Amino acid sequence: MRRLPSLSGVEAFVAVVRTGSVKAAADELSLSSPALSRRIQSLERFIGRPLFKRGHQSMRPNADGERLMALVGPALDQLSDAIETLASAQNDLMRLRLGVLPLYAAQKLIPRLAELRAAHPTLHLDFDTAPHAASRLGDGIDAAIIVTRDPDPALYAHRLDHNKVFAIAARHYRSGPGAITRPEQLKDLTVLIHRDMPETFEEWRKAIGMEGLEPAAIDHYDSGQLMLDAAAQGVGVAFMHEAHLSDAHDERLAPLFDIEVVSPYSYWFVCRPRALETRPVRIFHDWLVAELSA
Repeated sequence: MRRLPSLSGVEAFVAVVRTGSVKAAADELSLSSPALSRRIQSLERFIGRPLFKRGHQSMRPNADGERLMALVGPALDQLSDAIETLASAQNDLMRLRLGVLPLYAAQKLIPRLAELRAAHPTLHLDFDTAPHAASRLGDGIDAAIIVTRDPDPALYAHRLDHNKVFAIAARHYRSGPGAITRPEQLKDLTVLIHRDMPETFEEWRKAIGMEGLEPAAIDHYDSGQLMLDAAAQGVGVAFMHEAHLSDAHDERLAPLFDIEVVSPYSYWFVCRPRALETRPVRIFHDWLVAELSA
C-alpha cells in the first residue's frame, strides 16, 4: 500500500485554501496558527514542493496548490460524509459524543433525556465527564457543555444560562446556635470552590464590598456534587450557582446571607464550527436551546 500523508495536514491545507488565511483556518479547526502552519509544512515536505504563495497577511495556493485542492477538496468532503453516514447507518442511528460536567448532566440533562428520546428516537448520547472537554473537541468529542467566563472565540458557542453566586451551607447554619448571619464570620470557616469556577468567591466578596475578607481556608473540588455533599455535612461554605442549589432539591442545604451576586461564569454549548453542520450536533443543539428557553 502506498504511503499517504497525514490526514490532519490535508485537512489544514484545504481549510487554508477555502478561508484564505492561516488564522481563519486555525479558528475553524480550533488550532493555534503555529500548529496549523506545522501541519501544512509537513504536507509540503511529504509532497516535496511548496503549495502556497505566502504574503504578509495571506496565503494563496500556487499552481501546485490549486491542482491539489481540485483533487483532494471534494475527496475530503466525501470522506467526512462517508464516515458520518457509516457511524449512523444502523437503523438510522445517530450518535453524539458529548463532553459535560457530571453535575450539569445529572441536574439538567438526565431529567430531560426521556423528552429528547421521544422527540428524536434515533439520537443517542455518549457522555464524557472527563475534564477539559473543550480542548478535546474533534478528538473523541463532538460537542461539549462547559462552564467558563469566556469560551474560545475559535469555537461556536451558545450561552445556556445566566446565574448568581450563592453562599451555600448546611441548613442548620441559617438559625439557632452557631448561625452564620454575617459575611465576616467566614474568617472562621472553610470556603469550597470548584476548579472550573475559581473566581466565584473573589467576585462575591468584591461585589459586597469586602475584598479583604479571608476565610480560614479554601478547599478546591473538581466535582460540584461533592461540593454540595460536603457543604451539607458542614465541612464548609460552597460558593456555587443558584441553580446548583435549586436543582439539587436537597433539604440539608440553604443559602446564607440572602445576598445575590451575578456570576461571572455561565454554562455554554460549544463545538467546532463545522461540527454544527452535522445532524447529531445540530439536532441536539436546537433541542437543548429550545428546552432551556422553555
